Amino acid sequence: MPGLRFTEKPLSEWMQKGGDYSDVVISSRVRIARNLVHQPFPIVSSVEQAEQVRQQLTAALEDEGVQALGPFEPIVLNELNDVDKEVLMEKHLISPSLINDSKAGAVLLTDDEAVSIMLNEEDHLRIQCLYPGFQLQEAWQRASQIDDAFEKVVDYAFDDRRGYLTSCPTNLGTGLRASVMLHLPALAILNQVGRILSAVSQVGLAIRGLYGEGSEAIGNIFQISNQITLGLSEDEIIDNLRSVVMQIIEYEQHARSRLLTESKLRITDRIMRSYGILSYATMMDAKEAFQRISDVRLGVDLGLIDQASVVQMNELLIMTQPGFLQKTFGVKMGSGERDMYRAQLIRDTLGNVHVED
Repeated sequence: MPGLRFTEKPLSEWMQKGGDYSDVVISSRVRIARNLVHQPFPIVSSVEQAEQVRQQLTAALEDEGVQALGPFEPIVLNELNDVDKEVLMEKHLISPSLINDSKAGAVLLTDDEAVSIMLNEEDHLRIQCLYPGFQLQEAWQRASQIDDAFEKVVDYAFDDRRGYLTSCPTNLGTGLRASVMLHLPALAILNQVGRILSAVSQVGLAIRGLYGEGSEAIGNIFQISNQITLGLSEDEIIDNLRSVVMQIIEYEQHARSRLLTESKLRITDRIMRSYGILSYATMMDAKEAFQRISDVRLGVDLGLIDQASVVQMNELLIMTQPGFLQKTFGVKMGSGERDMYRAQLIRDTLGNVHVED
């Protein structure tokens, strides 16, 4: 099949726009889980039943109310090659579960990739809205509009006491998961990030890595989300998360000011060393790349370096991952080869430093 246009570029269109507190907050996300009545949950459904669900939800795209909030392009997962699936995951447009565990899995994408609706993942329908910077309320409003449009076309599984019914009991009630992706390098450098995130976990929020549950927090990037979906309204969930994240933003901004005031020469040296290594290294593993990119992104945000941009750093976070590396160079790679190609791609992005073969 022809190349998938959604995997040709590392950055979704929405990621190239600004947002509130974008020096600290990379993105805001809202995800709504829904299931259809009279259909088994995806985890126990047959392939035939999952296919019926996919067809029913794809047919809903013909509704005028749904079309007005799109348009949405349906993509069937089993029609994609493994690399394209991996790139979609690296761009946060689909989940690992949709790739590995789904029957008749599909995703509906808007042109700007700000809306991603997964079909037959853990639940029949997972509506995801992604916004740059700290825009939780905006993401929630758009997700809610899409949810309402689908609910007029299909019947959701709902219980008067338990709310929306979901495969996992932790999603019962609103079915709403809101999360914010934070870049906290100054708190990490000052050895304060552990204490702050520990306090966050004690107020009912979850802290995860770049790809959510089960992923490692590398490059000083942390994803903070609500854990409680039952017993709170959607607005209460959004407000609680927003309040805590605002405090973390203030802590990070204070830590950055402290670095500039007390250790400007030392932090500048660290940032420029990372920029130099990124510009000239011939091999680099993913963990080091993320840490060096984190340093340079901090330098850009602090005004200490003008050789790079935040957009470049955001691009590198995607481009240096396994799927996109293979997509870019058109070859399957082992880990050692990835380290070589990763370094080459970073050099090309930052300054076209030529290395003789």
